[in-house]
Amino acid sequence: MKDKLLNAKNEAISLILSTHDSKELEEIRIKFLGRNGTLTTLLKDLVSLPREEKPIIGRLANETKNIIEDTFNQRLQTLTKNKQSMTNSIDITDPGIRPPLGHLHLVTQAIEEITAIFNKIGFTRKRYPEIEWDWYPFTALNFPDNHPARDDWETFFIDHKPDPKLGPVVLTPHTSSGQIHEMQKGEIPIRMINIAKCYRRQSDTSHTPMFHQFEGLVVDKEISISHLKGALSYFVKSYLGEKRTIRIRPYHFQFTEPSFEVDVSCGVCLGKGFLPNKQKCKLCKSGWLELGGSGMVHPNVLKNCNIDPEKYTGFAFGWGVERVLMMKEGIEIDDLRMLYSNNLNFLQQF
Repeated sequence: MKDKLLNAKNEAISLILSTHDSKELEEIRIKFLGRNGTLTTLLKDLVSLPREEKPIIGRLANETKNIIEDTFNQRLQTLTKNKQSMTNSIDITDPGIRPPLGHLHLVTQAIEEITAIFNKIGFTRKRYPEIEWDWYPFTALNFPDNHPARDDWETFFIDHKPDPKLGPVVLTPHTSSGQIHEMQKGEIPIRMINIAKCYRRQSDTSHTPMFHQFEGLVVDKEISISHLKGALSYFVKSYLGEKRTIRIRPYHFQFTEPSFEVDVSCGVCLGKGFLPNKQKCKLCKSGWLELGGSGMVHPNVLKNCNIDPEKYTGFAFGWGVERVLMMKEGIEIDDLRMLYSNNLNFLQQF
């Protein structure tokens, strides 16, 4: 009881002396001295104390109350004087209407947070061109010449003379081309995170012609699927919340083998598919939401970058920044295009 009273006194004094607002000061007074305040609650516990302790604790409680009240009154007088002083002094150089203060865009905030999370586990942020020769996003990544992704209905081609070896020029359709740039350096081990703009001929509630991806790549000796799952699980729990979990499903990507789609447990039903009232979850329907692709780097991709696949292995993943952002707890966005609408009523919420 004695320790609780001392802690309450120290906390109250610290809060009172640090506030510069009379309204906040009153809230602090109510918190500690109000009808349901901290000190009032502690005093109610006096009846349960042994008889010999009651006088000692009672005196300490009264002293604590008096000290808090004195500190409150002194601080209130100081704030009142300061307010009167400020009222009496007018700076004629102050603007009549202060200009609005902006903030970073929601996507930029997400990119900075994602970068910080991966930095903690040894990933280094890299950046590569948004305009690429075809070889980097397709050929080197094991895409055959007739792959649908190379169709001009899927990819933006630049009106530029093709290179005899590297092919035509494109707006990079995915950040995976950064893998090739990084592996060509020949500096192993590799732990890279590449976050950049990508371009595809898609536009609907969940796609925009320009979007952002973040690409992770690890290449070293004895890298396994366990390392991949560990890195992805760490990110999901750090960014989406400790209660969220991941699962991987076999899939097919040209540049990874084996390849996986990554799902994250729904933030509403926590992976159960049903709400506490036994109704089916309207958001996920099944308990899981698709997050993005991943897999072990294909041996052909390693060979294209002059890395021996018998000696080195690696994993890679590529997810949409906007897609991951939309899954974050407390962010309710049902149309991806809202992020780029320049609607201030929407953007100012974040």
